[in-house]
Amino acid sequence: MRLAALFSGGKDSTFAIYKAVCAGHRVCCLLSISPASSDSHLLHYHGIEYANIQAESMGIPHYSVHSDTNYLAEDHTLNSLLQWAIQNYNAEGILHGGIRSTYQKERFERVAKLNDLAIVSPVWESGPAMQYMSDIIRCGFKFIIQSVSAGGLDAYWLGRLITMSDIKYLYKLGRKHGFSMDFEGGEAETFVVDCPLFARPIMLCGVHRWDGYIGRFEISEAVLI
Repeated sequence: MRLAALFSGGKDSTFAIYKAVCAGHRVCCLLSISPASSDSHLLHYHGIEYANIQAESMGIPHYSVHSDTNYLAEDHTLNSLLQWAIQNYNAEGILHGGIRSTYQKERFERVAKLNDLAIVSPVWESGPAMQYMSDIIRCGFKFIIQSVSAGGLDAYWLGRLITMSDIKYLYKLGRKHGFSMDFEGGEAETFVVDCPLFARPIMLCGVHRWDGYIGRFEISEAVLI
């Protein structure tokens, strides 16, 4: 099936593309929506302006637009994006990288139905968080944590390239502080710098911003190595 992938540049949307390609689907284009603020419950915020670099490494056409952070504006923007993908790439379905958020999935499903598109969600309910995160690492994905907003996650994690050892540590922290270690609840946002889909890895430059409670690794430059 020809799929238009909803793409944030984070681990889940990128892993969904990988899983879809392995299953025989063709990802014809990547669609990114940059929200006006981090208040959006639907859209990834930090780092999405560099998704075009990831798309270039994957060799997949990429289309990005901005949206106000409110329900109607996001739905309108998403609907327009899907219509663009149908007209320009004959998309037959959309690829969704959500893990457990029924709120996000139902909104994507509704807009897909309006455009007579199927929805493919290859990482939906992928099992225990520890297993899911380990699978991503084992499949050759390299990603950093770009923002944190949960108790137990501090400046130590900002900009950090996550390893299997980190996965085990995150599991312990999650159990202690009550957050989901796969970050499905928005506890952190990630940025993929290399994976089997990439022709070349990405090098990042940036600065750490930490206020004692929440923080972000603010990317200033992203280049293909």
